[in-house]
Amino acid sequence: MRRMFSSACASVAIVTATTAGCTAAAEHGGQGRELTATEEVVVRRAEQLLVKECMEKKGFKYWVGALPTVDDLKGDGFFLTDVGWAKRNGYGSRLQKKAQNVQRDDPNSAYAKTLPREERARYSDTLLGSTSSGMLTADLPVGGAVQAPRDSCLADAKGRLYGDFETWFRAEKTATNLTPLYQPDLVKDRRFTDAVKKWSACMRVAGHDYAKPSQVREKLTELTEGLSEEKAYAVEVDLAVAEATCANETPLARTTRTLETEYREKQLPLYGDDIATYERMSLDALAQAEEITGSTA
Repeated sequence: MRRMFSSACASVAIVTATTAGCTAAAEHGGQGRELTATEEVVVRRAEQLLVKECMEKKGFKYWVGALPTVDDLKGDGFFLTDVGWAKRNGYGSRLQKKAQNVQRDDPNSAYAKTLPREERARYSDTLLGSTSSGMLTADLPVGGAVQAPRDSCLADAKGRLYGDFETWFRAEKTATNLTPLYQPDLVKDRRFTDAVKKWSACMRVAGHDYAKPSQVREKLTELTEGLSEEKAYAVEVDLAVAEATCANETPLARTTRTLETEYREKQLPLYGDDIATYERMSLDALAQAEEITGSTA
């Protein structure tokens, strides 16, 4: 987790630049913790192996393709805090392009296209499920709801990893969607706006005049227009490194972590059980995944 206001980290949505994983568990009784990015990769590999097993039992071929790397899982969020990640990836443009190429070259998509129409439909229903098999519904903290097919190879894989797909689905959708409950108030907090001003001053000293982190990304396309791919990437990396450096050299990263904990704790009386369930089941899945893959994070 390398950006603040990261949607990738569920129960601690604004994440630190120095810890390996999130620390929500310590704040509500130590019942669990978030998985690190390295551990998440192990779980995803195990999930794909289970999907492959399920699909082959149903008479289809299935390939475990390229999985996300640790860096792929650490790049999402409102502003960067990890200087090392920024040096390697800038704002992640090359990671995004790589992901697009992986999707384009997915052997499973190519295989599905070779199937007759009816078999192609059965392939999709077997892999992802369909409404005819019944749907699970999870209410979101911010309102509204999301659904997922109850029966599919993907659901089967998650059920085997997490122990109970229905419980996992609902807990995960709650725990990973808490940020919108408090982020609007947090970003208006005087402590946060003062920290952003100090970040902006640091960026100005570094030669980059931006009032807030979002402006950097808004201007990036304009700044790199007409440049070669290499020069454009160099500009991207330079800005990303400056952003992360200033986040750590000013109170921005530290203040945001403190405020995130403060604001999030107000939600714990309502959602603490879901967070604890999400964390406990994540750790259960990791133990299963390590056994399935024969590797540890």
